[in-house]
Amino acid sequence: MVTKMRVGSRKSELALIQTNHVIAQLKKANPEMEFEVVPISTVGDKVLDVALSKIGEKALFTKELEIALHNNEVDFVVHSLKDLPTVLPEKMVIGSILEREDPRDAVIMKKGSTYTKLSELPAGSIIGTSSLRRSAQLKANYPGLVFRDVRGNLNTRLRKLDNGEGEDYAALVLAVAGVSRMGWAERISEMLEPNQCMYAVGQGALGVECREGDTSTIALLSSLHHRETLLRAIAERAFLRTLEGGCSVPVAVNSKFTGTGLELIGGVWSLDGKESLVQNCQVSFADFGGCGDEPTRCYVAITAPQLQTAELSAAESCGQQLAQKLLDEGAEKILAAAKAENDKK
Repeated sequence: MVTKMRVGSRKSELALIQTNHVIAQLKKANPEMEFEVVPISTVGDKVLDVALSKIGEKALFTKELEIALHNNEVDFVVHSLKDLPTVLPEKMVIGSILEREDPRDAVIMKKGSTYTKLSELPAGSIIGTSSLRRSAQLKANYPGLVFRDVRGNLNTRLRKLDNGEGEDYAALVLAVAGVSRMGWAERISEMLEPNQCMYAVGQGALGVECREGDTSTIALLSSLHHRETLLRAIAERAFLRTLEGGCSVPVAVNSKFTGTGLELIGGVWSLDGKESLVQNCQVSFADFGGCGDEPTRCYVAITAPQLQTAELSAAESCGQQLAQKLLDEGAEKILAAAKAENDKK
């Protein structure tokens, strides 16, 4: 095995923290290896004056990293799993999914605010979020609040909140995992529970992408797979892929590993939050025991040599079944309307 590896990463502080966390985990088991971080700018990092949902590309934070991977400029790349599309470029796979941090969303109030919850804020208060998923769900639960787009890395967003740059934001809604990784957990004033705001597919987990034929790198990365997170991620990503959703439509999930199977709740929303469909699905690994020996690369391009075929099949089926339930109830109409409305803005 090569003793020095090049690791692709976005340039933001959070991305580098996450990449260095993956490297630290790899070095624990492979102290003789060296890793060189290769920082790369993505479309999502460069275009900061347009809402994420309006840029018109799914791989906003991953495309340039994958180009470097394809060109053998790096050996693997580290992503926030929620940024990684469910359909990867040809001959690319997810070689590792690390243990998930808290996947929920968090409310961060403006510095000096006396409010601690969204429910306490006066009508007309402006909430900053770059996510249609968050704004759609929160509009339904907090119709008196105003939701506005806020772009930039976490440092920039926090500065906009506290200094009143651009909009006079009363609060931001951000992923708990990112805030915690930046060391800002003390700024969190409210954790949003699933009945308030379900989270994004893959939120809180890190995914490591590599070339499909690079068996030595896959062997290295597979040691970092976290079984519970891996199975939940497969179910969530299969759900999103079957729906054919993306950042331009509000889709959210809440998953649970039961030890003997999985439970998955998923939903779709109109942009104003007034229309929604939410369903659930439960699967048992025991029900998939007769699947036989199949390739370890699953429907959503995750390779997991150590995963039992029954577990992989159950997780995929859970996501697919849930998506089909929603499609049967008319989810496609809600998603198409949301996309069309977003494209007009």
